[in-house]
Amino acid sequence: MIDIARRFPENPLVVPKDLSPSSEGLSIICLFNPGAFTFEGKTWLVARVAEGISRKPEVISFPAINDQGKTEIVEVPLNDPELIANDPRKLSYKGLGYLTTISHLRLLCSDNGVDFYEPEGYGPLTGQGTHEKFGIEDCRVTKIDDTFYLTYTAVSDNGVGVGLRLTRDWKNFEHKGMIFPPHNKDCAIFDEKINGKYYALHRPVSIEVGGKYIWLAESSDGLQWGNHQCIVKTRTGLWDSARVGAGAAPIKTPYGWLEIYHGANAEHHYALGAFLMDLDNPAKIISRTVEPIMVPREEYEISGFFGNVVFTNGHIVNGDEVTIYYGAADESICGAKFSIQEILSLLQEL
Repeated sequence: MIDIARRFPENPLVVPKDLSPSSEGLSIICLFNPGAFTFEGKTWLVARVAEGISRKPEVISFPAINDQGKTEIVEVPLNDPELIANDPRKLSYKGLGYLTTISHLRLLCSDNGVDFYEPEGYGPLTGQGTHEKFGIEDCRVTKIDDTFYLTYTAVSDNGVGVGLRLTRDWKNFEHKGMIFPPHNKDCAIFDEKINGKYYALHRPVSIEVGGKYIWLAESSDGLQWGNHQCIVKTRTGLWDSARVGAGAAPIKTPYGWLEIYHGANAEHHYALGAFLMDLDNPAKIISRTVEPIMVPREEYEISGFFGNVVFTNGHIVNGDEVTIYYGAADESICGAKFSIQEILSLLQEL
């Protein structure tokens, strides 16, 4: 398969041991694909930090946020007949689904885009309310005018949906609640309006009929979304046969809106590809890559908490160069550079 990514030689850039747990009794199990943006002359990441409980003999433990907003530890005997725990990421108990870890978001910044640290005065973003009691994940950041729009996956026993928060200074946030109800995720808002409307990519999931496809929605205010259209589907026999989902906000080019997206096959191997949308009508797909532009190939991408994964929802654009920050093997944060023109050259018209 094609792989045109120029990986940072410093990869992985951030690993679990680089950060401290949020509270006593928890340990950082893995770091995931961050959102990315520039602010005050620096490169910033909104990293997903997943925390869990050290394994005890004969018991499985997992964290959850209670009604008071505090993290509590739930313990279940491994021999409990109502426990199903055959996936390192999730489990089922008494017919209800739970995650083995709980996630929050941390702000990291860098002067050179490579060496990241936690700046003073910028606290973590944690789950708030009923719809976020199992944590918040996979933040995508879009700046429109002077406001940053943070879309993220909100997880609870009610399901998985898309939450929205707004900020101008990264210290004060407006919590707008859930803008796409379960089951939905992978929401990326375009960084400018088109014909006076906001647009967003998102990924609802159909269990019985349909699949895990990329949809487009529009809005007059950025809060209430409608006119949903399915625009990109999985492809039988290819690298994105099982699921597809949006990466970060689409990149505006003279030829159309370029979206770098993730896809996975039946073996849960995640790679990156791209497609191009019409500038005035993003529901019209002009072209798409047949082969991926990045596949798991380095050891830190192949082996980890959940191996064979490269997954991005954050990038920085500088002329023809786009720097993506991505999660590798669901365990560490890495970086790679691409030429936008080279990506465009690999697109095939539909």
